[in-house]
Amino acid sequence: MQIDPVNFAAELIRCPSVTPADAGALDLLEKVLTDIGFTCTRLPFQDPDTARVDNLYARLGNTAPHICFAGHTDVVPVGAADSWQKDPFSGDISEDKLWGRGAADMKGAIAAFVAATADYLAQQGTPKGSISLLITGDEEGPSVNGTIKMLDWLSTQKEVIDDCIVGEPTNPEILGEMIKIGRRGSVNTTVTIEGVQGHVAYPHRAANPVPHLVQLLERLIAVKLDDGTPHFQPSNLELTGFDVGNAATNVIPALAQARFNIRYNDIWNRDSITDWINDNLTTAHNNFNDDQFTMTVDINHSGEAFLTPTGALSDLAVRAVEKTLGMTPELSTSGGTSDARFIKDHSRVIEFGLVGKTMHKIDEHVRVDDIRSLTKIYQEILSGYFS
Repeated sequence: MQIDPVNFAAELIRCPSVTPADAGALDLLEKVLTDIGFTCTRLPFQDPDTARVDNLYARLGNTAPHICFAGHTDVVPVGAADSWQKDPFSGDISEDKLWGRGAADMKGAIAAFVAATADYLAQQGTPKGSISLLITGDEEGPSVNGTIKMLDWLSTQKEVIDDCIVGEPTNPEILGEMIKIGRRGSVNTTVTIEGVQGHVAYPHRAANPVPHLVQLLERLIAVKLDDGTPHFQPSNLELTGFDVGNAATNVIPALAQARFNIRYNDIWNRDSITDWINDNLTTAHNNFNDDQFTMTVDINHSGEAFLTPTGALSDLAVRAVEKTLGMTPELSTSGGTSDARFIKDHSRVIEFGLVGKTMHKIDEHVRVDDIRSLTKIYQEILSGYFS
């Protein structure tokens, strides 16, 4: 069975699967995968406080080695739909581009992998090993009813994945320039200083938390986290919010709150970066030497730093890109987080997909030629993996 990856990607885009809605995307994917021999299992999950999310696990074969393609059919909202050149869910193919929400992130890559698998099976037959797809509908949302729970389910089923390719759009400008072999960790912190509200004309009767919080932030910003490592850039702290909840001009507020995010490299782990945040905030708070103020700190981790050491999997992907495009990709750990942060606890994992410069933007699109080239790259990876 031959699958045109561009047309299949367009069909997926026509399913308006904004998280947590599926809108038929997984039904379409399941039908095509079943037709080429996969056994498909739908895995819906829901917590009491979250929306129901549908997911799909599909496997061909039942022996090792086992290579998995991981991705997501859910997409972010389109924003101002009337600002798009094309209907965001039309899957329009024009100007040598495929247009629509999810073209880059990441329905184009899903279609390319499915088409590559169909081509591989048609040319070389059933492999001595297994191919699977782990497709969630919750990557762009809270990420609680998707990949994490699917991986837990796989563990209960004694399913072992040896190697995984995540189809995120890893290339900044042109296809083939970057493969991700790791990601930085990410931690969000909210720090709240509580003082005493009062009239601005009588500051001695109040305790203004704003200067206190500013001093805390100045201390954090002044501290250099590290100089980077061989595979990671230096860790960075970025302020993301500051609020006192005060619309009045003659009132000293009772509360001041700030938010910051730290993207950290493999010098740090969850515990050490948590200790760094708490130690620096506590020291700065104590130096203020005023018991009228109280501080609360809320720390939330969204993923630890990880690195897949260079070796057979990354070498295989590099060779596939070189053979298809005649260029050698950079092995990088840059960018944000992805579901690879969960998969790395279960298998070796790399990320490689389409060009990401229009993802999450109005007029998201990818080059038609890039989808076809990515299909060839994925097919080369499958051929090399099972040879």
